[in-house]
Amino acid sequence: MKRMFKTAFLILAALTLLVGCTGNGGDPPDTGGQTGDTGDNGQSGQTNETPPANGGGSSDDNTLFFYTAQNPVYEDEANFERLIGQFIRKKFPDIELKHVHWNDGTRYEDLIAKGTIPDIVFEQVRRNTARMIKKFEMEYDMSDLIKQYNFDTSKLDQASMEVIKVASDGKLYSLPFELSDFVLVYNKDIFDKYGIDYPKDGMTYDQAYDLAVKLTRQDGDITYKGYQQHPSHYMMYNQLSEPALDPNEDKGALDSETWLKIVNNIRRFYEIPGNQFTTTGDFPKGQMAMSVDVLENVLKWSVEYPDLNFDMASVPVFPEAAGAKYQPNLNGLFITKQSTKKELAFEVIQYLLSEEVQIERAKEAIIGPLDTPAVREAFAQNIPQMSSKHTDALFALKSAVPAPRKPGLTFINPPIAQVFQPNIFEQSKDSATALRIVNEAINKALAETKAAIEAGGDGTVYQ
Repeated sequence: MKRMFKTAFLILAALTLLVGCTGNGGDPPDTGGQTGDTGDNGQSGQTNETPPANGGGSSDDNTLFFYTAQNPVYEDEANFERLIGQFIRKKFPDIELKHVHWNDGTRYEDLIAKGTIPDIVFEQVRRNTARMIKKFEMEYDMSDLIKQYNFDTSKLDQASMEVIKVASDGKLYSLPFELSDFVLVYNKDIFDKYGIDYPKDGMTYDQAYDLAVKLTRQDGDITYKGYQQHPSHYMMYNQLSEPALDPNEDKGALDSETWLKIVNNIRRFYEIPGNQFTTTGDFPKGQMAMSVDVLENVLKWSVEYPDLNFDMASVPVFPEAAGAKYQPNLNGLFITKQSTKKELAFEVIQYLLSEEVQIERAKEAIIGPLDTPAVREAFAQNIPQMSSKHTDALFALKSAVPAPRKPGLTFINPPIAQVFQPNIFEQSKDSATALRIVNEAINKALAETKAAIEAGGDGTVYQ
């Protein structure tokens, strides 16, 4: 590899953002995909055997190499077959489909060392387009194929398309496939106990705060928390689409009044006595009234805690963006630069994004980029424990659109969530100071990266 990967951001080591990484060592991808349904077979004996080398794809003309670098569900070959493979085999019976999942021995560098690069890669878009796809020089702009096949991208979630464009330097290195969406879950027993009305779709943060105040209380030996929402996700996918980087200059943009509003909005929840932030994952324990979490965790709780009396509503909103939920937490499908079967790979991707396939995947409670009445109606039909839940909450709002980025210098996930780290947030005493501290760290990292570019680096601040 000719590129030099200058990690100028190391000055931010103490600010490292731990969002969704697998913990397998090396450069683990984010696990932003569907994790709630693990299938009936557990581990199916998937070996993740690497296909033979030929400089890109597989050695046989009819073999398509599909690499899942996201979502541990797909490590089980039975789940891959049920959720992806069966559709490809049905539509393209002449294809020999080879699937490998990211793991020890089958990471990007392992495949490259063996001279084998996938035709299609399933990967986290926002973080790993640069961190993985571009780093290993696999990026390929699908724009010409989209025109060649007259594929209508306007039918896909437009916020997701913007995430891809921002991550792809204005190009289309991927197309959206799975969204790890956030939803508000609430414990009906706690609301019933105190005679308080349930949350509704479109509830504002002010209304959520009022509920949190009423429901954060000590009742005998039990301490009830009214509301939990992870500040990392809240900041990174902020609903006001406020940029962390200046769209015109190489500098941080956390010194805005909007960022101050965003931080103070969530800060007040954690200043309610007894409602300090711990983890949204404690919701199933039965002592938390409301929690904002990803659907995958909600699905898991519905299986592991069958007696948990909960339901869902859309995430709270800001009045000035009343129809906006989080920006997309998106996994996409990439065609690699090295693939010798780009047209076939695109035909497969195009079919996976068809309403026919999206309906079947929606039945498994997978949120895709195609939002049609038929897809909505099919959602979670194959998940019995969700039959009585208000799953329409997931479709009540539109995803916020990400802010544009200045071309050239790339900073992957500026550590804006570190505003809430105790060593910054608590010691700074006020939100403006905490934002200034993190903004200065971002500016320092950008300056270091500029110096690295002059020394031959690639202009990316890697995490």
